[in-house]
Amino acid sequence: MNRIKRGMRGAHRLLAALLLAGAALPSAAAEKTLSIGISVSDLGNPYFIQIARGAEMQAKQLVGDNAEVVVVSSAYDVKRQIEQIESFVAQGMDMILLSAASYDGVEAAVLKAREAGVKVLAVDVKAKGADATITTDNTQAGMIACDYLVKQLGGKGDVVIINGPKVSSVKDRVAGCKAVLAQSPGIQLLSSDLNSGGGREGGLESMTYLLTQFQQIDGVFSINDPSALGAQDAAQFAGRGEFIIASVDGAPLAQQQLRRSDSLICATAAQFPNYMAAKAVETGYRLMQGETLEQTTILIPAKLITRETVDSYQGW
Repeated sequence: MNRIKRGMRGAHRLLAALLLAGAALPSAAAEKTLSIGISVSDLGNPYFIQIARGAEMQAKQLVGDNAEVVVVSSAYDVKRQIEQIESFVAQGMDMILLSAASYDGVEAAVLKAREAGVKVLAVDVKAKGADATITTDNTQAGMIACDYLVKQLGGKGDVVIINGPKVSSVKDRVAGCKAVLAQSPGIQLLSSDLNSGGGREGGLESMTYLLTQFQQIDGVFSINDPSALGAQDAAQFAGRGEFIIASVDGAPLAQQQLRRSDSLICATAAQFPNYMAAKAVETGYRLMQGETLEQTTILIPAKLITRETVDSYQGW
């Protein structure tokens, strides 16, 4: 009988010890959380919507419903983006995904965020001072789009480039395109410096101007799908249709155009914004756990989509 009592007293002491140690056991308070601030260039562009969605999905995979994602647009305004970064820091965000309005214009704000312990990931475009950069291989994107354009033209013709904001992604695409055009003696580049702003309206305005300046245009390279759609709008308004258009993005509206026999858009170099954003969140989370990155720049290859291949393209 005494043995049983002693055993019961031992069990009670063990239970009491476990209860006292409850704070060390997993609890709701100890669940993993993750807060992310995202500043993209233009929420009117479906591409950046996909970046936001990709980031949110990856965050939920990591911590479930304890993920908080706040998305804002800089509208390519450096001052506005600096204020957004500062606001994210003040809110105590764990991580910032940044589509920089300027490569070095936001550096001071990026460094202050990092000093505060926030992980900063550059997505879509480079940002000086960021912990890591995850973008499309934009040089390759420009090259494959313009290589297809040149081949469709038979290696000769008059070509224009509809340019965009002076961010790294746009600069790299144009550089890649120009490198390909320069290899074809039969190609004459008529214009390459008009800034469409990366939007459909800007593409319309730029192409309208080009159509008044040049009586014959055989090919157009546009830095993204929205400005390519604007260029096609301009052609329709002007009653011109002698040229073809290649661009970058792989957006749903471009997919639709590639399925139409009367469309001027013949190809788009598809990006993968969902994957890009997910990779950025994964990378930032690894940094939060104290891991060291093997590489701080990740380039994601673009994939050329044409009328012949659009039906097998899964899209965003």
